[in-house]
Amino acid sequence: MRAVVLADTHLHPGSRRGLPDAALAQLERADVVLHAGDVVTGDLLELLETYAPTSAVLGNNDHDLVGRLPETLVLDLAGVRVGMIHDSGPRRGREARLRRRFPDADLVVFGHSHIPWNAPGLDGQWLLNPGSPIQRRSQPHHTVATVDLAEGRIVATDIVVVDPPDTSSTKR
Repeated sequence: MRAVVLADTHLHPGSRRGLPDAALAQLERADVVLHAGDVVTGDLLELLETYAPTSAVLGNNDHDLVGRLPETLVLDLAGVRVGMIHDSGPRRGREARLRRRFPDADLVVFGHSHIPWNAPGLDGQWLLNPGSPIQRRSQPHHTVATVDLAEGRIVATDIVVVDPPDTSSTKR
């Protein structure tokens, strides 16, 4: 099973921008989509559902989705327990904090910082922040993540660069 993981899309209704083509290409290969918050609009959830079944958690900018999205979520995907939350808190103490919050999760997906994170946590738990495909902020690239799962184990995780094409021109 392939999960495509997004967070911090911040796509406001009426926005002229959308997900980069490279992110859409990743979604084409998804068996499931996970969104770790700051979806902002239900329209994006509907779009993601056209690619694969989608689960999402509430982000601090998801004002219009209060009551529609949970603050945390625990899923079983291909026998792997996946915990989801938007804000994992400060970097210091993150591993212990997420282990306490999701004691039975094999994988914890989070967002909020826009900083990609793909690393072990405590006691075999894996922590994954896909970064943002839209607002890279201080990061060098726009990113999403992929997770391959099979038979109760995490087979592979990856941070995928989805930078939109450079549309700037030096011609005059």
